[in-house]
Formats: sequence, C-alpha cells, structure tokens
Amino acid sequence: MDNRTLKDLLYEQVARVGKALASPKRLEMLEMLAQGEKSVDAVASAVAVDIKLASAHLKALKEARLVQSRRDGKRMLYRLSGQDVAQLGVTLRQVAEEHLLELRLALQQMMAEPERLAKVGRKELLAQAKRGEVVVLDVRPSEEYDTAHLPYARSMPLTELAHRLSELPRDVEIVAYCRGPFCLMSDEAVALLKKRGFRARKTFDGVSEWQAAGLPVTRP
Repeated sequence: MDNRTLKDLLYEQVARVGKALASPKRLEMLEMLAQGEKSVDAVASAVAVDIKLASAHLKALKEARLVQSRRDGKRMLYRLSGQDVAQLGVTLRQVAEEHLLELRLALQQMMAEPERLAKVGRKELLAQAKRGEVVVLDVRPSEEYDTAHLPYARSMPLTELAHRLSELPRDVEIVAYCRGPFCLMSDEAVALLKKRGFRARKTFDGVSEWQAAGLPVTRP
C-alpha cells in the first residue's frame, strides 16, 4: 500500500464518525444517551421521531462505533461507547458556538432573561452547594440522575416538581440544571419556582459539560 492510499484510508475511517454526526437527530440522541442507557422507544419519544426512524439513526451511530447496544428481553437498549463520545458532543457544540453566528443568536434568545442564569462559575457553584448556600436541583428523570449527577445535587424531576415544592427551602437560592445548554427543562423549572416565590436560577451545564471541564460528578 503506497502512502497516498494509506492516508486516504486513514481519513476515510475518521470521516465515518463525521458522517454519523451529520444529523441533528443523531446529535440529540447522543445527548440523550450521555444521560444513561435508554431503549429505542425512549430515544424515539425524546427526539420526536417514530421508532423505525430512531432505529435507523441508532444503527448509523452504532456502525460508527459511537454507541453500543444490548438486548433486554424484547427491548434493545443503547448506550454511548465511552465517555469520550460525550466529550466529543460537548466539543462539537463549543466549536459550532464559536464559529456559527446563527447558533450564537439562537442561544442569545435562550438567554433573553439573563437574571435566570446562575452568576457564579462551576467551581464556585460546587463550593456553594457543598456549604449549603444553594440547592442544586437536577430536574431530569430520576433514572438519569441515578446514572450520574452533579455533586450535592438533589433529584426532583420536572414532572414531579409542582407537587414537591414543600421539600425545597425558601431561604436559599435554587440552581436548576438538566441535560445541557440545549435542554429546556431547567427553564420550565425556574419559571415554576419563581412563580411560586422561590429564588431560582439555572445553569447551562449538564453532566457532560461538567466532566468536560474536568470537574467531578457523582455516580452510584
């Protein structure tokens, strides 16, 4: 094999990953699977496609070795092939944000109310949570919290939040988070908490962003 053929082969293999990522739905699926193992049904429901299309997308991701699968009875379960895949998703989004004006404008719309955003950095938020000066609230489904969550975070899924407000203190600020910058569950949580008289903000970070920054997460 000559050098040119070898180089073409090497780049072709790397391009397999790029091709697998060239779909908005597949990127969203990777973000979902970064929260933990999920069935095809759950992935399809989360990204708003039918099961047949979800299976096709997951097959493409599997062929690129980005996800793995296992059978559990009649269900097929998928998970990321490694933490580096979650890191890849974070890096790809950061590069896109740096260079794509359209993405920055869209994110600015999400930040139209800057008073909703936590004003401290990650390390300071961690320190405040450790000291009990803030309550970090994980509003993802409980099974995602059980897979991994931010240190000192309390699980209160968005679907349960309205019925569990009595469990939250009113004398400290609450900082909500969910799956990352594109996740809107934390926005809904903050809106509800503020409406009920709590001091609440959100952070764009999810578990993947926290790990990408080299900070610890809590796992079972």
